[in-house]
Amino acid sequence: MIEARHLRVLRAVTRTGSFSAAARELGCTQPAVSQQMKALEAAAGTPLLVRTGRETRPTEAGEALVRHATGILAGLTAAEEEVAALAGLRAGRVRLVSFPSGSSTLVPTAVAAMRAAHPGTRVSLVEAEPPRSVEMLRAGDCEIALAFRYDPVPGEHVPAEDWEADDLVVRPLLTDRLVGLVPEGHPFADAEEVGIGTLAEEPWIAGCPRCRRHLVQVCEAAGFTPRIDFATDDYPAVVGLVGAGLGVAVLPELAVESVRPRGTRAVRVVPAVQREVVALTLPDLARVPAVAAMLDRLVAARG
Repeated sequence: MIEARHLRVLRAVTRTGSFSAAARELGCTQPAVSQQMKALEAAAGTPLLVRTGRETRPTEAGEALVRHATGILAGLTAAEEEVAALAGLRAGRVRLVSFPSGSSTLVPTAVAAMRAAHPGTRVSLVEAEPPRSVEMLRAGDCEIALAFRYDPVPGEHVPAEDWEADDLVVRPLLTDRLVGLVPEGHPFADAEEVGIGTLAEEPWIAGCPRCRRHLVQVCEAAGFTPRIDFATDDYPAVVGLVGAGLGVAVLPELAVESVRPRGTRAVRVVPAVQREVVALTLPDLARVPAVAAMLDRLVAARG
C-alpha cells in the first residue's frame, strides 16, 4: 500500500537529488529514507529511483508518481486543515428539523447562542412534525430533530407511528404542559383550573393530526367525545378561532408562548396533560463537535 509518508520522501529525494539531502530536509536519518523508499518501491512493484554516481533521479514510474504525489499531498493537507477546523468548531454545519412551536421558542435562543460562541458553524432549520422529523434524521436529511411525545392516556394504545428512540441519542429539553384556551367572557375565563370533562358540550378547535388524536383520547378518557368543529395545524389560527368565540382548545404552553393570544384566556386543565419535548440525533453524529455543541445550546435554551 502506498502511504502518504512514502510519497513525501520520494518527493524530497527527487527534489534534492540524494538520500542524504532528503534526510536533512525531512529531519530524519539517511537509513530511514532508504527504508521508506524500499517500502514504496515494493508497494509500487517497480523501481522508482536510479542512482548514477552521486545523483539519484526518478525512473519514468517515479516521475509519474511524483507528479500525482503533488496533488495527493496537497489534497491531504487541505483535508487535514478542514477536519481540524470542524473539530475546533471554526467551521461546519448543523441542520435542524423542528416542529413549529419549538421553532419559535427553543430554536431562536439556542441558535443565537451557538452563533455567538461559534460563528464559523452554519446552522439551518426546516420544519416538520414528528414522526416525519425523526424519519428525516434517520434518512440523513438533518443532524438534529426536535420531537415530542404525549404522555400515554390510561387504557389507550400508543400508535406505532409514534417515534421510537432505541437507536437514537435522546436529550430531554422540557416537559410541556398543555393548557386550556377559552374566549374572554367564557364562564371559565377567570378560573384557575378547569376539569376537561366540564368542557364536554363545547365546540372544539383541534391542531395537527397527532395532537387531534391525543385530544380525542384525553376527552374519551374523561367520558365524552369532543365535537371538533375546526382543525388546523396553524397555532395563530387556533387562537384566532378561540378568540372569536368559535370554540375552545387545548394547546401546549410552547404554542401559547409562540403566539399573541388576543381575546383568549389560558386556564390549567385537570387532569394534567403534558408532552415530552426532546432533541434527537444519531450516536455517531452526537460525537461531532458542532452537533454536540448545538445539543447543549438547545438544552440550555429553557434556562
